Amino acid sequence: MNRYGIKYILFILILISLPGFAVAQKTKRELEGKKKKLQEDIEYLNKLLEQTKNNKESSLGRLMTVTRRINLQEQVIETVTKEIEIIQVQIKSANDTIGTMEVRLSDLKKEYARMVVDAYKTEKGYNKLSFIFASKNFEQAALRMRYVQEYQEYRHRQALIIDSTSKEVGNKVARLQKKKDEKNQLLQNIESERSTLNAEKNDQQKIYEQLKGKEKQLRKQLAEKQHASQKLDASIKKLIEDEIRKSNTNTIANKTTSKTLELKLTPEAQALSNNFESNKGKLPWPVLEGVITLPFGIYSPMPGITMNNSGVDIATSKGAIARAIFDGTISVVTKDPENGEVVIIRHGDFLSVYRHLKEVFVKAGEKVDTKQTLGTIEYDEQNQAAEIELQIWKGQNKLDPQEWLFRKD
Repeated sequence: MNRYGIKYILFILILISLPGFAVAQKTKRELEGKKKKLQEDIEYLNKLLEQTKNNKESSLGRLMTVTRRINLQEQVIETVTKEIEIIQVQIKSANDTIGTMEVRLSDLKKEYARMVVDAYKTEKGYNKLSFIFASKNFEQAALRMRYVQEYQEYRHRQALIIDSTSKEVGNKVARLQKKKDEKNQLLQNIESERSTLNAEKNDQQKIYEQLKGKEKQLRKQLAEKQHASQKLDASIKKLIEDEIRKSNTNTIANKTTSKTLELKLTPEAQALSNNFESNKGKLPWPVLEGVITLPFGIYSPMPGITMNNSGVDIATSKGAIARAIFDGTISVVTKDPENGEVVIIRHGDFLSVYRHLKEVFVKAGEKVDTKQTLGTIEYDEQNQAAEIELQIWKGQNKLDPQEWLFRKD
């Protein structure tokens, strides 16, 4: 096989492997980014739990924080497992490529050996000069001379190709070993993560056992919390309906239902609404530092108990401030006996709701900018925790804030 054939085969091998390799590397980077974010959240939860370690009385808040940490730990293990799967695919691909290259290298060496043997036999039979001078004429002599030169050059090129292919195989073998070492390290990491997870589950079980004795009291607290949430939801819906009715002066009140209500926005408000929507997944968090401890929707704080969260609860440090997630106008500032101060900001036909504030630095009708301070977050002395609940509404529909906030992963 000539040098162009060899180069073509090597080129095809590289071309075939590149797209899969590029996709695998991209996915691997994404997984590493996700794992880093999960580990940061776990570290922050550990920091919050460390602040409450002196409180010997177990609380539902501590149980929920530990449960959230377990959930994050499980996600870390899942992410590392996926990393290992990607490396497994890369190792198999590398093994296949090395195998193909080694077969080609063997063929090259066999061909070169045959050339050396043939050259030896030829040179033994007659002298190169005799071969050239035995030509019938000058033209044939020139052709024979060129043949001898090209044959020698071809042998030299074959030797270079063998050398370069051998080095490439050696490099790929070294890279393969590096991948195997990386896989082994990840396997060790996953064992360590599982050990940590087991310890956290033991911690969770201890807290749960301590809380079982106060189940009746906890159920009452949770029922009150759920009632307060439903009451706030009803207030928000009424606020929306009132504003819609004001904007639709031609709507007959007794014929208007919640299904037909539609807010008529001014061009400025519509532009703000469109801008808010276009920033889905990029909105800043309502706190400088924090981690989501309660997700949106149905959740179970304890076995046999289910709750419905209208937003997300974000744990943060004592004394933390709350800030606006987008430009808008303050619609409501109200005091809720169960939830502290509550601030509602309108962003066109979107609303953002901030619960569990201690002090508020804004008032109704005031325009606010993105990341502007709204107030300080209430600190729960019983649970030794500071949490803010963020809700996002569009019209009369509740949305999952986690889908709207900026994500690092």
